[in-house]
Amino acid sequence: MSTSKREEVSSHLRYIRQELRDLDQMLSKHGLLPELAELKEVYNSLDALYQLLAGKIKKKPKPEFDD
Repeated sequence: MSTSKREEVSSHLRYIRQELRDLDQMLSKHGLLPELAELKEVYNSLDALYQLLAGKIKKKPKPEFDD
């Protein structure tokens, strides 16, 4: 894996880890469920990371969540 791709993957992972920590704190401290928009953001970040690692670039379909 090239250095720039490795750095990009590390950046994606740091962001995703931080978002998941924030969501976990919300659940632990307040017993609240995260907003749907926050969950969609994490899902999109994971999908972008997967696409980067798979080496495939495709049109991003909207995730199918029931609102």
